[in-house]
Parts: sequence; C-alpha cells; structure tokens
Amino acid sequence: MLNNDRLLVQILLLVLFGASLWVMAPFWSALFWGAVLAFASWPLMRLLTRWVNGRESLAAALLTVGWMLLVAVPLVWLGFNLADHVRDATAFIKDVQVDGLPEAPDWLAGVPLVGGRLVGIWNSIDQQGAAMMVSIKPYLGQVGNWLLARSAQIGGGMLELTLSIVFVFFFYRDGPRLAVFVHGLLERLIGDRAGYYIELVAGTVQRVVNGVIGTAAAQAVLALIGFLIAGVPGALVLGIVTFLLSLIPMGPPLVWIPATAWLAWKGEYGMAVFLGIWGTFIISGVDNVLKPYLISRGGNLPLVIVLLGVFGGLIAFGFIGLFIGPTLLAVAYSLLTDWSKSQAR
Repeated sequence: MLNNDRLLVQILLLVLFGASLWVMAPFWSALFWGAVLAFASWPLMRLLTRWVNGRESLAAALLTVGWMLLVAVPLVWLGFNLADHVRDATAFIKDVQVDGLPEAPDWLAGVPLVGGRLVGIWNSIDQQGAAMMVSIKPYLGQVGNWLLARSAQIGGGMLELTLSIVFVFFFYRDGPRLAVFVHGLLERLIGDRAGYYIELVAGTVQRVVNGVIGTAAAQAVLALIGFLIAGVPGALVLGIVTFLLSLIPMGPPLVWIPATAWLAWKGEYGMAVFLGIWGTFIISGVDNVLKPYLISRGGNLPLVIVLLGVFGGLIAFGFIGLFIGPTLLAVAYSLLTDWSKSQAR
C-alpha cells in the first residue's frame, strides 16, 4: 500500500511539473534571454550591490532601469533615423520612376568581354522601367503582406525583449538563491561533480556571450570606420544597425552591401570598391577569426567542438542555439571524457 501511495505521489508530481512547463512555455525564450543577460552582467550586479550596502533589490532595480535606458533609448533613436532614411529611399525610387536611370557609367562599357552586354542591359532596364512597374504592380500587395508579417515579428521581438529585461530584475534579485537551488538538484542527480558541471556551463555561456557581443562590437566599429572613410551618410546609424545585425549570421553584409551599391550609384566608384573590399575582408572577415577565438579562449574544449556547437546550435534552435549548442556539446564532451577515464581505471 505504501508503494502504491508513493507511486501516486510521483505521478502527481510529474503531471504538476508537466503542467507548469506548459504554462511557462510562451515565456521560455524571454526567460532564457533574461537569464543570459543577468549571468553575463553578474559582476556588475555584485559591484552595484556593494555600492548600495548590500541591498540586492535596490541594486537589481537600478541595474534593470539602466538596461531599459540602454536598450530603449537607442532603439527609439534608431527608429526615427531609419524612418528618415526610408523617406529618402522612397523619394529616390520616385525620382527613378520619373526621370529613369542615369547614363551608364563609362567604366561599365570597358569591362572585358561583357561590357557591351552590360550597357545594353542597363539601357533596357531604363527603357522598360515603366513597363516593369506595371508588371510588378499586382505583386505589391503580396510584398505589403510580407512586410506586415515581418513587422509583426519585429513587434513580437520587441515584446520579448521587454519581457527579458523585466525577468532580468528577478534573476538579479534571486540569483544566489536560484544558484543554491540548482546546485542542490544537481548534487542529488550526479553527486560531487555538480560544482564542476555548473562551472562548465557557466564558463561556456560566458565565453559565448563574450564572443558574440565582442565580435558584434568589433564589426560595428570597423563598419563605422569604413562608412566614415567612404563618406556614406548616416554612418553612426549604420554602425548601430551593423552591431544589431552582427548578432545573426550573415547580418553585416545586409548593411555594407547596400551602402556599397549606393556609392556606385552616385558615381563614387573608388569609394565603392574600397567599401566592398573593406566589408568583405575586414567587417565580415573579422567574424571568422575573432568569434571562435573569444569563445574558445580560456576553456578546455577543442576549437572544433566550439565551432560545431555554435553553427549546429544556430541551425537546430535558431539564435538561441548560439548559446545552447556549445553548452550541450561542452557538457556531453565532459561527460564522455569522465566516463572514458572511469572505464580506464
């Protein structure tokens, strides 16, 4: 009878646990990002707590407000600047529709083998511009629906970001107690190695955060330098956009390629060539060197495990996989290493 009661209690606990996960499912992403942000900035939380004489709630509130200002103000400013650039782009498109394309540049005709054909394509686009606008008009509604869907996704992302910053407060305030709780659970599961695996996961996440944010910052600074040298208007705005897009794979080319095309359109061919080379080898190239170095720096994992975790995690889980992938492979690699050592004894 006692065994049956224990089994019933275990089943009820599993059902309760599953129902709790179901209720929390819509917030997993925001909780994850809040936890990553709190963990990455925990040294700042400790420092601020000492400054306010150990009042954790006050320190958590101040730091959370700081994150809100740091994130919200640049986003609002960026939104206004992007709106101005969208208006400029709209006016530019209308001018092209009315006046047509400018004359084909002289260097285009001088391209070996295909120069004449390129000039012909250029002229045909100019002559057929009106007809092309008429032909694509039925599809403009679909484009509008696509943009509306993307806008909804952006709005959802903003809501998720806001929730993440709200959750950061609770992770700051209750972080030590959560750490003790997690450590106790792991000790019951794996014994004395609990501390080692907590440090392994924490170190992996910290290195990934350093690699992602550090690489994004480096790419943004390099992009800003390139835009300033090339004379691209709105260089600071484009630098901030580069930082945001650097957080996703192949993001920076979405900024410097249109800027290069704009320079070529304006007849600044030398600067267009410069920015194209700078973007390919400097802005985008630094991602292939700096990010793996920062992520693998200070850890015992082979570099190939880190790279597989980063790219495999992105493919399997999306952007969150950037953190989940290396962490899973790090834990699996350490478990296999411990098991092989224990079998060899």
